[in-house]
Amino acid sequence: MTHIDAGAELDPVHPVPVPVGPATGLTAAEVAERVARGQVNDVPVRSSRSTAEIVRANVFTRFNAIIGVLWLIMMFVAPFQDSLFGYVILANTGIGIVQEWRAKKTLDSLAVIGEARPTVRRDGTAAEVATGDIVLDDLIEIGPGGKVVVDGVCVEADGLEIDESLLTGEADPVVKHPGDQVMSGSFVVAGGGAFKATKVGREAYAAQLAEEASRFTLVQSELRTGISTILKYVTWMMVPAAIGLVITQLFVKDNDLKDSVARTVGGIVPMVPEGLVLLTSVAFAIGVIRLGRQQCLVQELPAIEGLARVDTVCLDKTGTLTEGGMDVTEVRLLNGSDESYVRKVLGALGESDPRPNASLQAIVDAYPDAEDWRCTESLPFSSARKYSGATFSEGDGQSSTWLLGAPDVLLADDDPALHETDRLNEQGLRVLLLARARHDLADPTVGDGARAAALVVLEQRLRPDAADTLRYFAEQDVHAKVVSGDNAVSVGAVAGKLGLSGETVDARRLPADQDGMGKALDGATVFGRVTPQQKRDMVGALQSRGHTVAMTGDGVNDVLALKDADIGVSMGSGSEATRAVAQIVLLDNSFATLPSVVAEGRRVIGNITRVATLFLVKTVYSVLLALLVVCWRVEYPFLPRHLTLLSTLTIGVPAFFLALAPNKERARPHFVRRVMRYSVPGGVVAGAATFVTYLLARHHYTGSGALDAETSAATLTLFLISMWVLAIIARPYTWWRIALVAAMGVAFLCVLMVPGLQHFFALKLVGVAMPWIAVGIAVVAAAALEVVWKWVDRRFPD
Repeated sequence: MTHIDAGAELDPVHPVPVPVGPATGLTAAEVAERVARGQVNDVPVRSSRSTAEIVRANVFTRFNAIIGVLWLIMMFVAPFQDSLFGYVILANTGIGIVQEWRAKKTLDSLAVIGEARPTVRRDGTAAEVATGDIVLDDLIEIGPGGKVVVDGVCVEADGLEIDESLLTGEADPVVKHPGDQVMSGSFVVAGGGAFKATKVGREAYAAQLAEEASRFTLVQSELRTGISTILKYVTWMMVPAAIGLVITQLFVKDNDLKDSVARTVGGIVPMVPEGLVLLTSVAFAIGVIRLGRQQCLVQELPAIEGLARVDTVCLDKTGTLTEGGMDVTEVRLLNGSDESYVRKVLGALGESDPRPNASLQAIVDAYPDAEDWRCTESLPFSSARKYSGATFSEGDGQSSTWLLGAPDVLLADDDPALHETDRLNEQGLRVLLLARARHDLADPTVGDGARAAALVVLEQRLRPDAADTLRYFAEQDVHAKVVSGDNAVSVGAVAGKLGLSGETVDARRLPADQDGMGKALDGATVFGRVTPQQKRDMVGALQSRGHTVAMTGDGVNDVLALKDADIGVSMGSGSEATRAVAQIVLLDNSFATLPSVVAEGRRVIGNITRVATLFLVKTVYSVLLALLVVCWRVEYPFLPRHLTLLSTLTIGVPAFFLALAPNKERARPHFVRRVMRYSVPGGVVAGAATFVTYLLARHHYTGSGALDAETSAATLTLFLISMWVLAIIARPYTWWRIALVAAMGVAFLCVLMVPGLQHFFALKLVGVAMPWIAVGIAVVAAAALEVVWKWVDRRFPD
């Protein structure tokens, strides 16, 4: 049998280029000539920031600039130990660069695996090449789900329909004929063909689209936006406090210049929560690395966070709940059809489409080609039409037109064959109708009055991991909605086999308005006969009702919904178009990877919320201490070395471990409010208690060395309160969290007890009464913290 071919393709059994038709493409010499002229599609598609951008983003920050200037000042006017904060910043920044660089390497390697490889025809053969190897005038073959990677002109078209919605916003596919323009960034929804590249490299629209689709980005994240908001507040608080501190320490108090400068810097440095931004980047970067090991490509970092906030997951059945392959289990003849003739028709239909979908491929595998039949016209399958077709010239000279598609679309509502179809669908089987058309394929009403010939029953293969994944989402309070273009009863049966309960709805009966659709979506679980535009409308309806929506899919009919969803998840074997618009690509095609992404996002959000409170408590008490010092016109109680020690033991080291620890707590909104409601009262209690200890110590100690004794007492109070804050943040306790808090306490005791460390950090408790007073004040402050934070929980619940 012969048929109209849109272009050659690789033999799936023998991966040797197969000769093609009359349009043979460029020759090797012509390709080499264009490469020499630089007419290559050489725009780099980056999956991550460059190394230079990573270094720049981690080093050249506003707060690093402040710390750097203060560090340089301290290196000239104070002992080495008062400059330790600068070295800590260097170490932290170095860690951030290394971790993000590791994440970049992971992303880059995964992006190569998931990169689209278009089929290019050269010297009469078709072969896959890298996108960057396409040259001007190349002849590029495209089929269903294929993405148009460069601008061009259509040369061959076999029922070719292209969706340009990503460019124009218009959802209806555009039929293309030879001579029509095709734009990069669009994708094929039906049919096939070939086009000649007219714009490559930076001239093509794809140069911008592809780069944006796979860029490693840290934007559009509630977490990072919230941190930026907090830092803005911090900056406004810092400015007046720092100015007042400088005036007080340098001009009001008649102290030694170097000591005044050191204490001024000691008051300004802890106001800067510089480690918070760094730790957030590190947590995201490590998340990328962890997911990368599971073959999960995170094309945008906030997707890790976003999926953790999702409360509704829309699942496409095919490729998500079921595996791509199908098997023909039986053919049920209708209206007295001849079995051998039906087999010939099915074999001919299978051969009529050079790019069969999963259903048609099962038919191709089950029925051999009728060699004496010739395809004269074909109508590729479209998810909007729900059927495909072809016109054949049979061996005896007769001509016939056949359709293959959804029985409930091609048959009248009262047709008895529909009852049989429903019974099969209830068993989770997929049923296609073979019908003989009375009209030409070009007629828009070709499906009207078609005579049913047979029901083709297909069995779908369930993914072995789907049931466990759905159970995980149910346990995590994430609602799963199955949204499929297949028959609703059949989809409901498949969902039932996987343990997903709920009402099943035929999408053709859904209200058209957003509010009505939203109510229907809230009340049901499984939706069948959903058109691509309806999938998009469903996502919008759910979002309008306050839901955060993730959409999974692998087919070209999922692209619009993936694009509009809060988080789009594509299978690695999915179409190029779905991989381009999705934020997360599951390269191993395993739906079971999604719980890992959710868990990683929850770990990042929950832990950063914890450690943000630690950092901002320090900022609040530092600003408060500076203001109190200005009002009382006394020396600032701490040198930089004291606060470096406190920050390291109560914030820096614990925060690093807490930020990377497992955390299954469901992500909650209002990050800024949740962090500030704890850090402000916590910082006020810590700052006030510390200053009270300092004032009492100033009255208690007199003579030489009094300032060091006062500082030591205040440091003891502040350390104990900070440790209690850490102990609260570390809840609920596990053995390693208890060990972490205890280790920090032991480290501080070592500083107080070892003479060398006492001298290095200028800490020595003098007498008995004042140190115990300092401890007592810390105990009262800790109790106050418990009371205040419990009141905050009751007064401002999540």
